[in-house]
Amino acid sequence: MSADAADAPTRAGVQSIDRAVAILRCFDARRPELGISEIARMTGLSTSTTHRLLAAMQSNSLVRQTPGRRYGLGPLLVQLARSGAVPTTLRDAALPFLRALRDEIDETVAVHELLPTDERAVVDQVESHQELRRTYTDIGVPLALPHGAPGKAILAMLPPDRQERWLSRPIPAATPRTITDPDELRAQLVTIRARGWAGSQAERYPGIRAVAAPLFDHTGAVVGALGTSVPEVRMDDRRAAELGERVRAVAWEVSETLGATAEAVARTVQVAGGDA
Repeated sequence: MSADAADAPTRAGVQSIDRAVAILRCFDARRPELGISEIARMTGLSTSTTHRLLAAMQSNSLVRQTPGRRYGLGPLLVQLARSGAVPTTLRDAALPFLRALRDEIDETVAVHELLPTDERAVVDQVESHQELRRTYTDIGVPLALPHGAPGKAILAMLPPDRQERWLSRPIPAATPRTITDPDELRAQLVTIRARGWAGSQAERYPGIRAVAAPLFDHTGAVVGALGTSVPEVRMDDRRAAELGERVRAVAWEVSETLGATAEAVARTVQVAGGDA
């Protein structure tokens, strides 16, 4: 038997998985139930292939049949979502990554959540083991988005009208180095969207330099930020750039845990930049 012939069952199995995932992606809050012809059209599969896949998925509880010979997501997905295996909060999703990143860089790492007021709050931190370190004492306290790297990382990814809520009014200074000029802040937001992370130097707390990257949910919307805060004596420009890239990569892993996709996030960045 040739190698190609031996690999054929594997390729067929992978293709079936890809097609099953494509079918699952058809369902959302606007389309909780779909018929075979709708699914076939949305996935580009033939009706017969769609029917065969749905039958196999139903037998494994990935989909269920609803009245009118339509289909919805199956009970297995609900069971997995409620089992605790899938994080349901931003903090739960981020905490394992915070610990791993802290152990890697030995600096304090924190997760920040976007609040309904378009402020942000620190929801958890994992502290550095070093004697001189940043320790957040204001966990849960609402903070202005223009203050510090985590807030700016979030602000850069909001729709333009929500950005303007901060940029069109006086920005209060937390320290003498807070960016209070709206035009300067707008320019920084452009840079943040381009490179994927934000930086700040003593803009919210004297003697502290920080880098942070935005966090996104399954819709592609920004929901918070992941960042590290370091005493200025340990963070020059080169280390800030290195940690900024590392934080960006880890933040994306957290976003994927929350269900984010590159396509959805790209749309968010485009809208935030006023290109929609």
